[in-house]
Amino acid sequence: MDKKQMADLARFGGTPAFEESLHVGAPNLGNRADLIDRINGIYDRMRLTNRGPLVCELEEKLAGLIGVKHCIAMCNGTVALEIAIRALGMTGEVILPSFTFIATAHALQWQEVTPVFCDVEPDTYTIDPAKVEALITPKTSGIIGVHLWARACKINALAEIASKHNLKLLYDASHAFSCTFDGQMIGRFGDAEVFSFHATKFFNTFEGGAIVTNNDQLAEKIRFMQNFGFAGRDRVEYLGTNGKMSEVSAAMGLTSLESLDAFIQTNHQHYHSYQAGLSGLPGVRLIPFDEGEQSNRQYIVIEIDENRFGLSRDQVLNLLESEGVLARRYFYPGCHRMEPYRSYFPNAGLLLPETNRIAERVLCLPTGSAVARSDIDMICRLMWTFHTQSQDIQARLTANQMKAVLEAEKSDESCSEILT
Repeated sequence: MDKKQMADLARFGGTPAFEESLHVGAPNLGNRADLIDRINGIYDRMRLTNRGPLVCELEEKLAGLIGVKHCIAMCNGTVALEIAIRALGMTGEVILPSFTFIATAHALQWQEVTPVFCDVEPDTYTIDPAKVEALITPKTSGIIGVHLWARACKINALAEIASKHNLKLLYDASHAFSCTFDGQMIGRFGDAEVFSFHATKFFNTFEGGAIVTNNDQLAEKIRFMQNFGFAGRDRVEYLGTNGKMSEVSAAMGLTSLESLDAFIQTNHQHYHSYQAGLSGLPGVRLIPFDEGEQSNRQYIVIEIDENRFGLSRDQVLNLLESEGVLARRYFYPGCHRMEPYRSYFPNAGLLLPETNRIAERVLCLPTGSAVARSDIDMICRLMWTFHTQSQDIQARLTANQMKAVLEAEKSDESCSEILT
């Protein structure tokens, strides 16, 4: 299907490019038969949770893959963050980027720890170590670095700051499973790192997560805290909660793990397809990866320069949605512009110019095993058409907006006449 003119676009009356919508984060699925075999085993054993054999097996395999001493599987990544924060003794204030999923901030605020938002670097989009020290106060107890889109934040610089000021250092590694930094697997850094294995991640356990660490004492504490603080059948030693992963989630994780290399290979192929299809497109920058590091490449992220492309990021988003491409604005508008932080810190944005800028420009496009090469080719052709037809599109959108305003004003006048 060729869509070279504005009239061909679904937004203006054309047929949508995709009958079934393409999603960002559509789940990767491993071998169905292997998963069913594992679920049958769960059924036969009648052991559904409470650190069953599949959870133990998954923890052992993940720890081995990452190269850490301890992996504690969790019911989800958010609870994993909450438990890690509490186990590390983070209190008062903790510094983190605003340009992250809201769960990173909520995990702190939920425990009455104040998130202090730091700006990000313009080239990496991750927390800017140069801005961190200025935010440290006597109340600061830690730093949370966020590895974004399979790219590590500035680990060495953050470690130096944390050591200098005696702060706890935790990493939200939700985007970075099976990625490396300086040739080492992410998961080995800081006091601990947290992974999410939610269905939208390229490696999933239906719903789940994990905390990984090389600290024996911390790992023991986390295991107590994820199981109500029980240290024995009738003995509770810690304040705890229920953060355990179920056996069926572990079954999915083990099955997904067997297809991990295939998932990553698909992501790499899709990245290069986008790279080729978008090459030379004015105003569109495909976020690159360090070819010297291992990467899962589970996110295809573009940054749109409205002046050069001819349309804003949000206009592109709406045009793609009309065609059946459900792109995502990760992480719009930034945690500081969401509640309750918008009310708590109304002026936070003044210290976050890069966060504000990037939040208005980046867009995630579909990838993963649910996406075909032909789908990517169509998305790239659509992007080229949006650009070449941008002047006509802008004119039509402006005319539609003016028409809507006039109709609204006319409606208001009619209502006024009725009321009088």
